[in-house]
Amino acid sequence: MKINRLTEIIVILLNKKTVTAKDLANRFEVSTRTIYRDIESLSLSGIPVYMSKGKGGGISLLEEYSINKTILSDSDKHSLIVALKTLEATKYPEISSVINKISFMLNEENLSNWVEIDFSRWGSDFNENDKFSKIKIAILNNKIIKFSYINSFANKSIRIVEPMKLIYKGQAWYLYGFCRLKQNVRIFRITRIKNLILTEESFIKRKFEDTDFKNADKLIENMIDLKLQFKKEALYRIFDDFDQNLINDNEDGTYEVNIKLPENEWLYGYILSFGYYVKVIEPVHVKDIILQKMKKTINLYD
Repeated sequence: MKINRLTEIIVILLNKKTVTAKDLANRFEVSTRTIYRDIESLSLSGIPVYMSKGKGGGISLLEEYSINKTILSDSDKHSLIVALKTLEATKYPEISSVINKISFMLNEENLSNWVEIDFSRWGSDFNENDKFSKIKIAILNNKIIKFSYINSFANKSIRIVEPMKLIYKGQAWYLYGFCRLKQNVRIFRITRIKNLILTEESFIKRKFEDTDFKNADKLIENMIDLKLQFKKEALYRIFDDFDQNLINDNEDGTYEVNIKLPENEWLYGYILSFGYYVKVIEPVHVKDIILQKMKKTINLYD
């Protein structure tokens, strides 16, 4: 549709100082004559777009121009705020000021007040000593970081890492990076990273196709097929934690869940958090581990 093309042209011009009509025509698979008509339409609608001739010439926006309400519909504004609010809920640093600036820029003071998103949970501060911000700087500037790390098996080690990407998954922030200790890609949970140092050493960013991001979970986590049987008293948590297609109703009123999860201390603690409302069916060795931990817990109170 023309309106979508016009909006995308504005976004392109905001990101590039100058672009030629031919480049735009190739991108949108239309004629240069169509592009010239689009530019005229934008100019008539109040967008400060202009064309210059000669070497280095092309289509540009006035330098003072920035995104504003002239190119955003109410639906666009609301979607933008939801996206920013979601990022804010992940505790991403400095995002609150961005939301305020966007609202002010769009001349909508109450734009961000209609939605509130909260992923907060009890636990440690993932950005202690500003480590999240340091990791972000390291990724953007190709700088090596060094830190102590405690994995899910309670093993502590010193890691030197080429940081690649920050990931938000399962209500927690993770770092994907090439670990020089393991000589492979690893995933690190931010809250388990301690004493982080942003070094001055630079590294050449590895190509994503040369790294195994899709299988990074398998590099540090032992994924297992788990079969759990829940009593009806735990139904509210089952619906909170699992997709509907993973839950099966049994004739005796219990519920069965089949899921693939990483086997580690977190998993054992998660199962135990259901108390006597859950029973491990498979695998047998996990059932035995849970039983041993329950016996040890009982011994603490004897």
